[in-house]
Amino acid sequence: MPDALAEVEPKAAQPQVAENPLETEQAKRKKKPKLMTMVPSSLIKFSTFQKKEKGQAGATSPITKKPKENLEGPCGLGCIVISRCQRFNTFHCFVVFYCLLITSQGIVFGLKELSMDTFVKDSHLNDVENFLLPMTYDISSSLVAVFIAYYGGKGNIPRWVTFASFLVGCGSLLFAYPYFTEEDFKANVDIEEDICQEMKSAQACRKTVPSFHVKYLVSFILGQTVQGVAAMILYILGIVFIDNSVAIHSTGIYIGLMDASFVFGYSLSFGIAAPLLKGTKNGTSAISVEDSYDIQSWLQHWWIYFGLVSIIAWSTLIPLSCFPHSVRGTAKIKAEKRKQPHPFGGQIKDKEFETSIKDLFATLWVLLKNPILICLALTKASGSFVFIGASEYLPLYIETQFSLTRPIATKIAGFVLLPAGGLGVLLGGIIVSTLHMSCKALMRFVMVTSAVSLIFFGFVIFINCAPVPFAGINEDYSGTGQLGNLTAPCNSHCKCSSSFYSAICGRDNIGYFSPCYAGCTLFKTLNDGKAYYNCSCIQEGLTTSDEQGDFIDARPGACNTKCYKLPLFIAFIFSTILFSALSNTPCTLTILRIVSDNQRSLALSLTFMILRIFGSVCKLFTIFFTAIAYCLYKYMSKRDGDSLHIPVKSVKVKKKGKK
Repeated sequence: MPDALAEVEPKAAQPQVAENPLETEQAKRKKKPKLMTMVPSSLIKFSTFQKKEKGQAGATSPITKKPKENLEGPCGLGCIVISRCQRFNTFHCFVVFYCLLITSQGIVFGLKELSMDTFVKDSHLNDVENFLLPMTYDISSSLVAVFIAYYGGKGNIPRWVTFASFLVGCGSLLFAYPYFTEEDFKANVDIEEDICQEMKSAQACRKTVPSFHVKYLVSFILGQTVQGVAAMILYILGIVFIDNSVAIHSTGIYIGLMDASFVFGYSLSFGIAAPLLKGTKNGTSAISVEDSYDIQSWLQHWWIYFGLVSIIAWSTLIPLSCFPHSVRGTAKIKAEKRKQPHPFGGQIKDKEFETSIKDLFATLWVLLKNPILICLALTKASGSFVFIGASEYLPLYIETQFSLTRPIATKIAGFVLLPAGGLGVLLGGIIVSTLHMSCKALMRFVMVTSAVSLIFFGFVIFINCAPVPFAGINEDYSGTGQLGNLTAPCNSHCKCSSSFYSAICGRDNIGYFSPCYAGCTLFKTLNDGKAYYNCSCIQEGLTTSDEQGDFIDARPGACNTKCYKLPLFIAFIFSTILFSALSNTPCTLTILRIVSDNQRSLALSLTFMILRIFGSVCKLFTIFFTAIAYCLYKYMSKRDGDSLHIPVKSVKVKKKGKK
């Protein structure tokens, strides 16, 4: 009835419209229950605004996208909304907890890699176990990436991130589970001390038993599966939420900050877990026969570290769950972004796809037909291999090339070299955001930084140390033995076994596979470590005596390379990783800009899938060429009577002829 009066007599209806809202609001305040006094007036206004929009939509045109754009809400835990907490309903507060969660997952990944490396060295895994243990994360993340991106991108992203924090904590606890009990890990196995004598003394050797072996495999496979799901939520939906919540030229800074948080956590894990890699001086095993390191303390440190990371991840659960669908100011930022032209003009249409499987594949097909997206995805995949390769092989390379112990090499990689990746992604985001680069400028930036990284890597190749002489490998026992054969006349009576590797360095500055292969018959445990005596294969070099006056022939560990190029190597490899990481954030920004807003999450998931598949293609090449080598070896072994000639021996003969 009031609407009809407003049409017939508009002048008379105007005062009535002006008075009714005040009376209605006063009446609502009087009738408001006491339980609602804690709800701020802003929330009540927000609810009234939504109801008003629904009423208008029913009376006018069909629903458009505008009501869906404004999804800003109050900060609260479910129905509990505290007015004083609304000051934290900002994107910057979200970033603090989000980066803390990313850092915790970076620590988990680093601890997991070091733990798996130790386990693989101490265990004899079959082909299936060797494939599943490192590849579970890639498989799980690839399987769920598209579905998380497609359905999560249409939902409440902070709720998804909250679920990811729960998964990160659970995954870390799964990694800690095998280390909870000492009994499953330790077993007493009698082995002989590897010195040259007929009656060899027996000592107890700690060895993984089947129960620990199975428990470790199951826990780490499940843990990596959980971490793979969590990672796709964090690195796909999290990036989309960042892009939604900040201005277009500020996105790079926060993406760089996110990537730097992961690298910081990963590097931190190398520092805190390096003491857990304690072993012999040559670093041949994590826990050796001679090592007096307490096994119970070693196990406790592992599960304590994993448990602490779970607590850190779960500490973000409640804060992240309090954030609304969109933080305050998101609607204004989205409106400003819509005014800016798209790089492809009207060629890219921002279509709203439904949630059916058919629409999912339709959207995927649209993205797969985008050649620029595929090229950029391959660019990101190839660029990520630099950091992956550095994290996997850099500690081992430093250990072997510069004759350092395993803990020291791991600390150098963690505290000096890997942070170059974090600094690179952060600087890359800051540079491109400060300069307001377009898509073309971003791609030029990627090419230039990658070229500079390649130049620095060229310098790294030429930094190497001369190999230390190793008896039976590149040294022939002073002319009495043969290259490629560890046995020589000086140790033939010792009946040594090549299954036990315990490298020692003789006073002749030559490395030996074990004390037995050096012909050592005695050993003592001194204050500064073990020493070996009466070594029949060691006849030269400077002699030193112990406190009792006996001459020491060899000590455990690899020989000193006397190479002082480590600082130069660190400088060049640091620059290589830094400039390579500079291109990571610009590449991600370009991917976000060349697709429509509704396709951003799916484009990122496709990028991650290509990265994983690209790595698996490399694995297929590894299997293929290894199979060819195996077939050739099998064929040549049958033809030559199951014995292959070692070409190194002929090279040695030629050198003697020249002399």
